[in-house]
Amino acid sequence: MNKLKTIGVSALCGSLAAISAQAGELTVSGGANASYTTKDKSVTGNPLGMATNLSFTGSGELDSGNTFTVGIYHDDQNGFSSADIGVTIAGVGTISLDQGGGTGLDRLDDKTPTAWEEPYDAGLGSGISTVAGVGGGTDIEWTLDSGILPEGMAAHISYAFKAGAGATNDKATGGTGSEGINSGYDVVLTHSGMADGLNVYVGASKIDQTGAEMDDRKQYVVGASYAVGGLTLGYQISKDSIGRTVVDSYDNDAYGVSFAVNDNLSVSYGVHKSKSGHDDATTVVELEAKSLQAAYSMGGATAKIGFSSVDNAAYAAGTGGDYDVTSVMLSLAF
Repeated sequence: MNKLKTIGVSALCGSLAAISAQAGELTVSGGANASYTTKDKSVTGNPLGMATNLSFTGSGELDSGNTFTVGIYHDDQNGFSSADIGVTIAGVGTISLDQGGGTGLDRLDDKTPTAWEEPYDAGLGSGISTVAGVGGGTDIEWTLDSGILPEGMAAHISYAFKAGAGATNDKATGGTGSEGINSGYDVVLTHSGMADGLNVYVGASKIDQTGAEMDDRKQYVVGASYAVGGLTLGYQISKDSIGRTVVDSYDNDAYGVSFAVNDNLSVSYGVHKSKSGHDDATTVVELEAKSLQAAYSMGGATAKIGFSSVDNAAYAAGTGGDYDVTSVMLSLAF
């Protein structure tokens, strides 16, 4: 068993402290947000909000020369958010165990350019359904070594033994998750080497589902962004074929444009539309979220503002699901 030999605490730019051990180094960073949010046509209560977070990231080297990383992330009030453990093998790539999302197809839910957040997530609470694949839960992911791929390409393959099951402690088994949802896999490809400023990406997911009137769940994403100077344009489409009765699919269509006015100030406008499909083909509801945003950085502090609106929030047709939101936030990073 390795023993801790030295402990050092120092003030580092972008981190709170660094702890050095025999096998590697652990870094702690954090941040805080203070916000003011108003929402028309709805009772909002206190418009003031605050969130704090801590991130623990570590790395080290094995006797073989291969490296490892670990990340532990906490949201507000020190609540666990996600974690990952990865080992990088030369010529093979990185094999990681992830809990909490952000891998697989989940990394492509909305990659259109923004100054702050996705159009549906700047204090809006739209209730939109995007794609996540197995990367939205606990999965194993292989990120291929860049040396075995064409220049500018990255590839990720994710697998979940039980898609949708919750996080699990060591020496334990996870919950069953939703009934009838079994194993699944995601494949994601990105390419930035086709032309200067152009990034293209594609991803697909398949989750095995069993049960009465259930088919396998299939999802895909196709999109691209193009940057020239301070201007970035992006567009993507995605589909989630749930394989169930009642609501059987979501078709998403997103686009956005951002502009870096200078090194500190950026602005953006984005739209994300999501159409819910039903077994009854005549019953279709389209949710639309739009957001105009700006962000201004001042060293370790960033001031952000978003003017957002949603039609048919949570896929509820009628004016009851339509509202506008103005959100102002000050973010501090340590």
